Amino acid sequence: MIEQNLEIPTPDGVSDALLVRPDSNEPLPAVINLTDGLGFRPAFAEQSRRIAERGYVVLTPNIFYRISKSPVFPFEPDFASEPTRARFRELSAPLRPDAMARDGSAYVDFLASQPFVSGGPMAIIGFCFAGKFAVNVAAARPDRIAAAASFHGGGLFTDTMDSPHLVLPRVKARLYFGHATSDASMSTEAIEKFEWALQSWGRSYESEMYEAKHGWMIAGREVYDPQNARRGFDKLMDLLYETLQQPVRQIESLSVADLELDSSAPPKNFSLGEPRLDPDASAAT
Repeated sequence: MIEQNLEIPTPDGVSDALLVRPDSNEPLPAVINLTDGLGFRPAFAEQSRRIAERGYVVLTPNIFYRISKSPVFPFEPDFASEPTRARFRELSAPLRPDAMARDGSAYVDFLASQPFVSGGPMAIIGFCFAGKFAVNVAAARPDRIAAAASFHGGGLFTDTMDSPHLVLPRVKARLYFGHATSDASMSTEAIEKFEWALQSWGRSYESEMYEAKHGWMIAGREVYDPQNARRGFDKLMDLLYETLQQPVRQIESLSVADLELDSSAPPKNFSLGEPRLDPDASAAT
């Protein structure tokens, strides 16, 4: 594996980031891994390595670069305490939807410019606060983002003008949402309303409930749930494979005979872009 600590220019400054990729001469699909509200830390470095080992170039940026380089908490965070909540408000305040779109586009363009990244679709993952970040980037860059996943994402449906569900009409990616049964940032009512918005959107998505607490996916905290984290990681790997790798492998496996055109019939349609989606495939559990 190859690991690099980078600085990525954005329209609003410079984001420090970790890039992890297999030591390979073959260009690979890219994944943007957005951290939770506690920012970049060793648990996310390890998670990025696990994803990269499956054949991906993984970029994990410091989403709070406008306020601080990583680590963004100068003390041990505890969301039960006011100092931690105040620091999070300070870190997240600049990240309005337009800022998320600018940052995400900068990350996409950076990856697209690298010779070790394939020219095909990319994916984005968001945890906690960054769940809506992932949705906003998918809406801003439908040309490259083919898959977006949110785990214990907060505030995905609100009654404000910048609620993430409002950007769904611009999203072309396949979506996955893993909700926690115990999550103050995404109530049962909000999940139900968001589910309605996804069904109205009408594209391919999956929503699942995990019998877990908010933050269960990330190791190193008391809410970490190894069993459910394994389940979530497996779902993520399935999503990445089916949207970023499987379409390419299907085309690579075609024989010359498969590609010969019969002048008496319309040509076959082979695409590396957005997969064909079955409107009836949308599911909610």
